Amino acid sequence: MAEEQKKGGAGIKAILKIILGLIFIALGIWAIVVWWKDLLVVIKGCIGLFAILAGAITIAIAKE
Repeated sequence: MAEEQKKGGAGIKAILKIILGLIFIALGIWAIVVWWKDLLVVIKGCIGLFAILAGAITIAIAKE
């Protein structure tokens, strides 16, 4: 009987995790829609940093 309660509790926990995940996905989509222009500014600002990081990784790999 105790095992059945554990299985039931695990099922409820899994459902709650799925619901929480769906809520976070919905909030993420909402944030992208609302702050689209700001998101593009952040992406544009990161392009230079990504290029520097890619160059550093390439040099580190070439030294091996």
